Amino acid sequence: MDFVGQLWLPIVVSAVIVFVVSALMWTVMPHHKKEWAGLKEEAGILEALRKSAPAPGLYMFPWTDDPKERQSDAMKKRYSEGPTGMLTVIDGAAMLNMGPMMVKSVIFYLVVAFFAAYVAHHALPVGADYLKVFQIVGSVGFMAFAFGSVPESIWFGRPWSSWLLQAVDSLIYALLMAGTFGWLWPR
Repeated sequence: MDFVGQLWLPIVVSAVIVFVVSALMWTVMPHHKKEWAGLKEEAGILEALRKSAPAPGLYMFPWTDDPKERQSDAMKKRYSEGPTGMLTVIDGAAMLNMGPMMVKSVIFYLVVAFFAAYVAHHALPVGADYLKVFQIVGSVGFMAFAFGSVPESIWFGRPWSSWLLQAVDSLIYALLMAGTFGWLWPR
């Protein structure tokens, strides 16, 4: 863990930079504005959900937890008639108070920077060339930011266009993190 003593500054600075840029990407930049859409007849859907009173969590519809029943004609009919989907229910208070989510984001960026520092420390010597540091940290950062959500598109129906937008954001975050590490790498 001696790498933390040597690389704490680029870990913290890069996490803060990525957090700020991430916030700007989602609040100022236009590319995520059309990623989400509302439902037709939202009021009726919300009323039905209120009656069901689902706890915060992940839901799939139509649903059965019996693998044999999934193969039944009745279940196949429910799937073919649609709609099919997945629903994430979030505590409404959490959406109104973004502070805890922002803190979790900073922690996530610190964790990614920590592991990028770990890899770079073991791959590169003190005094390594800026571009070598940039290459290693940028690659690790891009993989961490972009590839973790690929299964969401493969298995859970997240549109690939949404993943592509995240990959663009991830590339920017990785480049910023890599530049910060290259700049602050121990000499």
